[in-house]
Amino acid sequence: MKKLAYLLLLAFFMLACKQPQPQAPYSFYLGTYTNGDSEGIYYGQLDMDGRFDTLSLVAQTENPSFLAFDNKKNTLLAVGEVNVEGTGTVQSYQVLPNGLKHVSTSLSGGAHPCHLSVNNKGDVLMANYSGGNIGYVTLDEERKLSDLRHVTQHSGKSIMKRQNAPHAHSVYFLDEVNVVAVDLGIDQLIFYRMGDKQLIKTDSLLITAGAGPRHLAIHPQKKVLYVINELNSTVSVVEERDGHWHLSSAISTLPADFAGESYCADIHISADGRFLYASNRGHNSLAIYQLNEDGKELSLVAHESVKGDWPRNFALTPDNEFLVVANERSNNIIAFKRNQETGLLTFVSEVKAASPVCVLFD
Repeated sequence: MKKLAYLLLLAFFMLACKQPQPQAPYSFYLGTYTNGDSEGIYYGQLDMDGRFDTLSLVAQTENPSFLAFDNKKNTLLAVGEVNVEGTGTVQSYQVLPNGLKHVSTSLSGGAHPCHLSVNNKGDVLMANYSGGNIGYVTLDEERKLSDLRHVTQHSGKSIMKRQNAPHAHSVYFLDEVNVVAVDLGIDQLIFYRMGDKQLIKTDSLLITAGAGPRHLAIHPQKKVLYVINELNSTVSVVEERDGHWHLSSAISTLPADFAGESYCADIHISADGRFLYASNRGHNSLAIYQLNEDGKELSLVAHESVKGDWPRNFALTPDNEFLVVANERSNNIIAFKRNQETGLLTFVSEVKAASPVCVLFD
């Protein structure tokens, strides 16, 4: 009898050990505009049910409107979207268990930097909106940023009022050496190769006049880019053929019967390359698209309300289970549960945040 009891007890403990263990919550940093109640960069958590914990201030700084990690995720980089004597800033922070520690600040090379990217070698590129240029600094092993190494100036204009000069809105590494910059002011994608301490232009692509390209998403398996156009509320599909990039097609981000003003902001693709999400400021929605097998055709699935005003930026959790939207004007961030089979979103929770404009998951 004692032996039977022992075996039953052992079996119980073995079964208990095999049960799914509670997972850690999702951690994220929140970039903001500080011309109101916000004071800088905030830290938050989203539990496994999609519920927010209280946000906490981890770095006081001016207008940290875009955030990114280095490749080791132990350094956080933030732009300072300001214009002081013709330039903004870029800052590096050490990521600590209980917050951020400021390490260094460098000039971005132009006014109002609004996006940055970093590669595995520590090359850091900043898109300066008002400057219409791309600044270049490097990040060393001690998390310190170099002085400004080079500035690549764009030139030209397009047909809309906001397009009387170049406005670099984002910049991305396609790999360790190839780069694409997105310029809203001249309706162009400009392709570069990293040279000796500078960018060397290799190609350019004109998007539709007046489109106002702002950001892009890169297909995880195909040589296809998806460009979100702020001014005409479309997504442009761009593919590589014969060593050059070509405009393939475009699709509206708005319902056919929408008659108000709306301006696109952000775009992201699911990790499996099956679904694309694009944000509309004005219509205050996320457009959800399904991609065909080669990634070149988009089919509209639905429009999902963002439960707020002016969705500037959004992000998927690392496992793609949730999507979090930063609504700048309504001062809230919203969590949606994501159906990975259909791409559809279901509202879960929200938390108040002053002027949120960037969500970065750890």
